[in-house]
Amino acid sequence: MDKTTGRTALVLGAGGMSGAGWEIGILWGLAEAGADLTTADLIVGSSAGAVVGAQVASGKYPLDELYESQLTVPTGELPGRLGAGAIVTYTLAVLRSRTPEEYGRRLGRLASATGTVPPAARREVIAGRIGRDLDWPDRRLLVTAVDAESGELAAFDGRGSGHGHGPGSGRDSGPGSGSGSAPFADVPLLDAVTASCAIPGVWPVVELAGRRWIDGGVHSTANAQLAAGYERVVIIAPSAAGNKAIVSPARQGAELAAAGARVEVVTPDAESKRALGRGAIDPARRVPAARAGRAQAAAHAKAVAAVWAG
Repeated sequence: MDKTTGRTALVLGAGGMSGAGWEIGILWGLAEAGADLTTADLIVGSSAGAVVGAQVASGKYPLDELYESQLTVPTGELPGRLGAGAIVTYTLAVLRSRTPEEYGRRLGRLASATGTVPPAARREVIAGRIGRDLDWPDRRLLVTAVDAESGELAAFDGRGSGHGHGPGSGRDSGPGSGSGSAPFADVPLLDAVTASCAIPGVWPVVELAGRRWIDGGVHSTANAQLAAGYERVVIIAPSAAGNKAIVSPARQGAELAAAGARVEVVTPDAESKRALGRGAIDPARRVPAARAGRAQAAAHAKAVAAVWAG
């Protein structure tokens, strides 16, 4: 990557349909205040953030139109819920895991053992969100997913490879691409986003490039480490969660800042938390979440603009 690129990175975290609405609300509110983040050299998207990232990076969806589209309850969605047994599995996985990879393996087993909707039906839902013909953009877009067997994170980029980020990966692949790389066949953007949104215990495992994938938000809710090497980074994360196995967006932002980047982390304020509620996969939560995000953006606009301007 030459010196004229790789300066700004936008990280969009996981958070279900309500989280996607909130992210779009934040982005539109910031743009209204003069801080347009759609100009980012790199966009990193995980789960809900992968959907929003694909929409923004494509350049086909103006932010004002994207925001307006969040203000109605979507049609064409499939019902999904995280059952009591799956919730217990999540809790035990957190308590028993020491690394994101171990946590990913545990949830990979849950995903593999849970009966859900047919994979093709789920793919159609994601196609309805981002468009069936949306291709990888010219600019850098990383879409994360977690290997259901190894628990390791990968970031698909449309360049014929998925960059691995598990322990011992060894080779430096440049700014934003993590600590190593592993070969993959070309993966269509729609399939990469579908994999990134494969919540264990709710949606089916996605088979791509000879491997089986689950939600990119399993590794962390933001995966902001993928923006390493970029000078200015804004992290928008619907979930601020972190624990002994999962690194929080705030900690990831602090690590990027310690390495020399200018960083701003945006997570939900009290009003946004109320709007997001506990129903991340409930389509009806998207409307209040989007409005709350737009309202919250005003409190961050000055700091975000300062980071983005350099």
